[in-house]
Amino acid sequence: MATIQYLESIPTSQQEQGWKYWEKVGFRFTFIFFILMVVPLDWEWYEKVFKPESLYDWMATIAGGARTGWIEIDSESGKWGFASYTSWWLNGLIAVLGASIWTILARNSKVQRYDALYYWLRVLVRYRIALGLIAFGFIKFFPMQMPFPSLANLNTDIGEYAPFKLYWQIVGVSYKYEIFLGFLEIAAGSLLFFRPTVVIGAIINAGVLFNIAHANIAYDGAVHVYSSYFVLLSLFLLLQYLPAIWKLFILREPVSTYYYVPKFVGKWNKPFYFGLKATIVVLFIFVYGFYRYERFYDEGRLKEPVLPGLAKAAGHYEVSSFLLNGKSQAYSPADSVRWHEAFFERYSTLVYKVNKANSIDLGNGTPALNDVLKTYEFTGRAGGKNYLYYEIDSTEHALYLIDKNQKFSKEQRKKLDKKLDVGLKALYGKAQGDSLHVLKWAYERPTAEQIKLKGLDASGNNLEITLNRVKESYLTGKEWYMKNTLFAY
Repeated sequence: MATIQYLESIPTSQQEQGWKYWEKVGFRFTFIFFILMVVPLDWEWYEKVFKPESLYDWMATIAGGARTGWIEIDSESGKWGFASYTSWWLNGLIAVLGASIWTILARNSKVQRYDALYYWLRVLVRYRIALGLIAFGFIKFFPMQMPFPSLANLNTDIGEYAPFKLYWQIVGVSYKYEIFLGFLEIAAGSLLFFRPTVVIGAIINAGVLFNIAHANIAYDGAVHVYSSYFVLLSLFLLLQYLPAIWKLFILREPVSTYYYVPKFVGKWNKPFYFGLKATIVVLFIFVYGFYRYERFYDEGRLKEPVLPGLAKAAGHYEVSSFLLNGKSQAYSPADSVRWHEAFFERYSTLVYKVNKANSIDLGNGTPALNDVLKTYEFTGRAGGKNYLYYEIDSTEHALYLIDKNQKFSKEQRKKLDKKLDVGLKALYGKAQGDSLHVLKWAYERPTAEQIKLKGLDASGNNLEITLNRVKESYLTGKEWYMKNTLFAY
């Protein structure tokens, strides 16, 4: 049997006893360390908080916190390995120095306990986990963090994948598992809003996020620091309960314990306190969840494109004919010009493979509004595949295309990410279109299974390509994807 009490005053026997010297020193280190870990130290974060573009942006900034560290190591280990935790070690060093100074200054202090400071530090950590984890969970609950593999990805050799991309694709195949993970994170985060359920929420959070953290370390994923961050904070919350947990579950003895709560709720401020708490819960669970749904399904802010491609053209194609400047090119696996194979995705992406090295994008892709900026389909993978975003002019039977692999400047990204499409036809032949390297190809569809393309490539070569669809089925089952209210495929 366990009895837990939350008392507004410390028992007299405890007051007289006070904290031991090492407990006070340990708390000073802990207090400084977790303040550095939780309180944003990035000025841009405060600019977004006090000058938000919308209620959603304000909530996303609050929930996301400042995820940048003090130091970023410019190495593979700095991005993926243990060197990426350097900011944690720096926070620990600062906390050691701060605790030492605090201990020297407090050597003649009559303060015997830090119960109030400990309580408010725990509140800060609780809400940091709750808000951050709920936001983390919604991108899985509406399963867009790890989309189902595209056709081009389903036809990529396993040895051409970076380990993290394999892991993400495997999770993406099972959207129900991804939704369940998101539900767990949202539920466990929500439990931290309420004192009686903190211990349950912290246990679930530590377990779920540890699984995510060590998987990302093992597969060289990019969220190992952020997920292990929540593990660390959850373990800090559990520290208070460990003696009682050990006594109850290991020693199997009755437990009667109390935890200090400062008296700050009275008759005059009770409505304000409960109103504020209810507002936070409603805002960051229900309102934020609605905004996430709206952005993903109604606005198309996903990791994968949403604009429909050529009608009923999705599939894997063999290149039966390839003419370069009027001359037929025979297939060769070493050819860096002739296409080896091609893919039309259900959305407006055309993929072709050649024997040519491309720089590998080690990111996980980020949601964007404009389809050109959505890179998840080709991140974390080699294999010589080139990705073209296209827009259709059905009256002229023409495709306007740009290379998605190109590096867009910050200015270009800002201009592009204002709507779903680019408006390539209007830009073709103009200065802005030239800066994006817009191409124009004519297309024909002699049969339902054949597509012919004709036009100039980026180097000015005249291409004439005949593609025939390959009939394929996949053991992954029927493809699922983020159906939206904008388009039907």
